[in-house]
Amino acid sequence: MLDLRRLRLLRELSIRGTLAAVAEALSYSPSAVSQQLALLEAEAGVPLLQKSGRRVLLTPQGQVLVRHTTLLLERMELAEADLTGSLQAVAGTVRIAVFQSAALAIVPQALTLLAAEHPGLRVEVVQREPEAALSAVWARDFDLVVAEQYPGHAAPIVGDLDRIALCTDALRLGTPPGAGIRSLAGASAHAWVMEPRGTASRHWAEQACRLAGFEPDVRFETADLMAHTRLIESGNAVAILPDLVWAGRVPSVDTVELDGAPRRTVFTSARAASASRPAIRAVRRVLSRSVEFVAPEGEPAATN
Repeated sequence: MLDLRRLRLLRELSIRGTLAAVAEALSYSPSAVSQQLALLEAEAGVPLLQKSGRRVLLTPQGQVLVRHTTLLLERMELAEADLTGSLQAVAGTVRIAVFQSAALAIVPQALTLLAAEHPGLRVEVVQREPEAALSAVWARDFDLVVAEQYPGHAAPIVGDLDRIALCTDALRLGTPPGAGIRSLAGASAHAWVMEPRGTASRHWAEQACRLAGFEPDVRFETADLMAHTRLIESGNAVAILPDLVWAGRVPSVDTVELDGAPRRTVFTSARAASASRPAIRAVRRVLSRSVEFVAPEGEPAATN
């Protein structure tokens, strides 16, 4: 009989690539992971792993077991969701990955509502970039992600994650107070602050500038949108900012409408097998209500 806990270690290895990464993710020692995988190989009666430099690769037989393990874990989550769904109280723990502007604008109000309405529910929140967070939910590091999708840029489709839209969020040019900039092209001579390369927001902002006829002079690079606003307030940069960064407050910088009035989509994703858990459903309902507090003018987004 194959041990499900050991099978999960094998699946984690297929996702993370090294014994050290599996050990760190699951709070084991590397030697303990190696020992459990050796026992799994003995149970299976065939080699499941092979070394390739510093990494450990799965044999074809190991890959077969990983595919079945994924299905077994999904069935376990469905069973747990059905079990908790039979209970009246919303309880347990929900682990959420969220990007910065949503963490600042939406999450605090949601946590206040959840504490009042579901005191038995524990919510853990970690800030992650959307692309990485989607993969982390699929890998079971988190139960739910609040992510974003920019116009013309589809967010990654990862595993069997569902997707429920929260809202759309206007994107505007932020300029120093009194700078007199009235269009994106009018900001062509200014220094820019943008998020790191490889992020959807950075790619979208660069493309918007190029379509306006110039290459942005990116002198400052940070994922911290609070740093973006400080650089703009002090007159050292311009940037494209989402409305959620203000969390319902009056902007501290001048904002300029962009051609076409672009909006990003903010959505949540969970594994399909666990989406029916009462705790996850409760968190999603409260997140939707929280959006109304901080972005009452935000447009409802179509569910993908």
